[in-house]
Amino acid sequence: MAARCSTGLSVQEPDGARAAGGGHGRGRPCLVERLVVPAPEITFELLDGGQAAGHEAELRALHAEVYAAPPYRHDEDEGEFARRLRVQRRQPGFVLAEARHGGYLVGYAAGMPLRPSTSWWRDMTTPLPDELTAEHPGRTFALADLLVRAAWRRQGIGAGLHDLILSGRREERATLVVLPAAIAAQNAFQSWGWRKVGRTRDPRPGSAVSDVLVTELPVNHGRPG
Repeated sequence: MAARCSTGLSVQEPDGARAAGGGHGRGRPCLVERLVVPAPEITFELLDGGQAAGHEAELRALHAEVYAAPPYRHDEDEGEFARRLRVQRRQPGFVLAEARHGGYLVGYAAGMPLRPSTSWWRDMTTPLPDELTAEHPGRTFALADLLVRAAWRRQGIGAGLHDLILSGRREERATLVVLPAAIAAQNAFQSWGWRKVGRTRDPRPGSAVSDVLVTELPVNHGRPG
């Protein structure tokens, strides 16, 4: 699965269901109604799980388009993606950030809090210290997806989605996974303050190794971009 951004970023989530968190953190995120950014006229909107359900077909189409390109070239079955999305959007604290030009979906980000029993840290290639992997309600928000269509990248849309979905979070930190070969994504996340803490391997056959990144919350809005 993945998290992506304006430079074609794709952040890979080890397992659609296991990233789903059960905790509310220390409160609900501060939802914004709409934010319109001129040049181009991109409208950003933050949705909850119930609202996201009505956009499944658009999300599925965008997901398939981004993942068909290198370095991903991942053919996740449409039924599997739909199942993963249904599991995630039902988790307490799930949020979806959309970017649209007119009514056309050009990018989205999605995530949810990790619960104390999460398996997010289970498949690390090298064990991490307990103080890093221990979860409690309100500690970690998992950024499961961040995707922008290729024709709309390098316009600040990925950064806008990133900041929108994280700015209202009350968790202590956020985490995501991204392919080592996704250089544009790696560079963008590094510039946004994320740091690598290890690597994980999805237990499913043929799955690639991914880098696990972490950043402290709240996000820093003073950075360029």
